Amino acid sequence: MHFPSPLLKGTLIKRYKRFLADITLKDGSDITAHCANSGSMLGLKEPGSTVWVSKVPDEAKRKLRYDWHIIEDAQNDHEWVGINTSWPNKLVEEALLNKAIPELSAYPTLKREVKYGQQNSRIDFLLTGEGLPDCYLEVKSVTLKKGNAVQFPDAVTARGTKHLKELIHMSEQGHKAVVLYVVQRQDGDYFSVADHIDLTYATTAKAAKKKRVEFLCYTCAITKESIEIDKPLLIK
Repeated sequence: MHFPSPLLKGTLIKRYKRFLADITLKDGSDITAHCANSGSMLGLKEPGSTVWVSKVPDEAKRKLRYDWHIIEDAQNDHEWVGINTSWPNKLVEEALLNKAIPELSAYPTLKREVKYGQQNSRIDFLLTGEGLPDCYLEVKSVTLKKGNAVQFPDAVTARGTKHLKELIHMSEQGHKAVVLYVVQRQDGDYFSVADHIDLTYATTAKAAKKKRVEFLCYTCAITKESIEIDKPLLIK
């Protein structure tokens, strides 16, 4: 996926009200950018960090004229980390269409945001194909790094636990149920669930695995021009 406009370098002043970030651009101008991430962004909101933003096209009717996309993680060799949580679903769709996720490449058809389950949920992707079990695919964005591991979640997530329970139900009905963790960085040696942050999610994930819910993890390659699904990462 190519960025809609060239990325501009800046320095983070502060992130606040979840969706706002004050940033000083390289030319010295101060801006307020949209932060497309409602999560805690644990470890990725330190004032003074180098960040990358894009300017919104002039024709777009928006109050905030910049979008914040990337931060350099100063605690981890200035690794580029994508913080935009609207990206992973787009990246997964692109990868599915290009058959870039081998575990799911047999499915010829996909639908987005399909209602399913027992709790009025929507699945990120429903994959179908003749002679194949329907595949319910839930996508999660990963940005947190702890030691050598990248981890999810970075805050307590009742919504994430709900999704796991829905996938357990679909698996019990004979369908294929999959969680795909999209890691918006490349410096982790493996992926693990952050049980120290959300023990309920971790416990539910273990129960889901026993119920044949499948877990996949892929990293992303990030440049100034684009971001794309890159390679699988070991899950522990």
